[in-house]
Amino acid sequence: MSQDDPVVPSRAVVLRALDAFQDRVRRMVGSAARSSSSRLALLVFTAIIGVFTALLSLPIATVEGTRTPFVDALFTAVSATTVTGLVTLDTGTHWSTFGLTVIMVSMKVGGLGVLTLASLLGLSVMRQMGLAQRVITASETKAEKLAEVGSVLRTIVITSTSFELLTFLALAPFMLATDHPVGESIFLGMFYAISAFNNGGFVPEAAGTAQYVADPSFGIPVALAVFVGSLGFPVILVLVARWRTPRRWSLHAKLTLSTSGILFGAGFLGYLVMEWSNPATLGPHDVGTKILASVFAAVMPRSGGLSTIDIGALNDDTLLFTDLLMFIGGGSGSTGGGIKVTTFALLILALVAEARGDRDVEVFGRSIPQETIRQAIGVLFMSAAVVFVATFVMLRLTSFELDEVLFESLSAFGTVGLSMGITADLPTSAKYVLIVCMYVGRIGPMSLGAALALRSRARRVRLPEERPIVG
Repeated sequence: MSQDDPVVPSRAVVLRALDAFQDRVRRMVGSAARSSSSRLALLVFTAIIGVFTALLSLPIATVEGTRTPFVDALFTAVSATTVTGLVTLDTGTHWSTFGLTVIMVSMKVGGLGVLTLASLLGLSVMRQMGLAQRVITASETKAEKLAEVGSVLRTIVITSTSFELLTFLALAPFMLATDHPVGESIFLGMFYAISAFNNGGFVPEAAGTAQYVADPSFGIPVALAVFVGSLGFPVILVLVARWRTPRRWSLHAKLTLSTSGILFGAGFLGYLVMEWSNPATLGPHDVGTKILASVFAAVMPRSGGLSTIDIGALNDDTLLFTDLLMFIGGGSGSTGGGIKVTTFALLILALVAEARGDRDVEVFGRSIPQETIRQAIGVLFMSAAVVFVATFVMLRLTSFELDEVLFESLSAFGTVGLSMGITADLPTSAKYVLIVCMYVGRIGPMSLGAALALRSRARRVRLPEERPIVG
């Protein structure tokens, strides 16, 4: 061998180098996870928002080839990554195909969950998941056991991809049949599919979704994708594994499905009855269209954010009803926001038990631990505090009415995306308030629930009891 010949390392040397690199990656991930899972979530989430903000700030991201103002690029990036759907710029006319693709990718990342995505990348590189990584992933995916984390991750990928693909296969031919070019039909079908299942709420067409109010070929697939996405991956995992034996479903799955069904039924009847004669919403349509539009509207406050009727023209009682549905949101571990369906169910069950004088909160043959009820109460009051502060500050910063500001604040915190049409007219300071509200709405409940669960502690000494007057 001459001196000029390259030295080719042996296979053993390469394998040892790869093993050393993987060990270093594992130690770095484990160290970061052990320091604070909540801190890691915030750092990763913020970094990803920064990347998407930078991409949306590029001239290539707009139709006119100009730079988007920073606050609007940041607002859009946060709205897409938190799968909210509120916009300060018209999505269908302002953003180019590149910009819409960035928004679509950010919705996909936000729907999967930042820590979930990081864990999937770690699994693909290291072929295994350490304990620390399982803990932080379990806190996001709401896996009931650490051993289930791997199964939950696989279910997340398979389920989300499958439903997005099915929705795409339903929507792409519909777009083609409604006089869209082939390439545009494929892109729109893909965009709507990702936006629907991940509860993103973004609309890539200037005409919006109101043009499809009477088209079941659009309304049914989109509404179904939003509903399934809002159930939560832990529920989907149970349904996939035990769909033939409902008796073996977990309590969480039973609570989520039953409460979601009740909320959907109430929402459907509420919109149908309250908006039946409203000339600006359901009034001009025939009975079939009214039913379809009410079904669509009943699903969207769970965090879908799409609408086929004018939200700003809803009656006052319908707006208040929508406020409640947005505050409740979707299922735990889902792409939905709000206080979550199970939290709402536990609070109602606790009230019923208190009214009956029962010491225990029971449902489906199970007793709910008192610390779980306390966690639900904590999530309720912390969430209400965030909405109150955001509404109060925005009232001080704008000249809009209380019902309008409250609606936008609830939509932002619940990562819903429905709007009364005032978002684009907000001053810069108020836009930042909604940005924070969306950020807290996506990160806050997850971190708060995990923090409350971890703060449970046993005390050896208990103070004497004394009951204050209640009521």
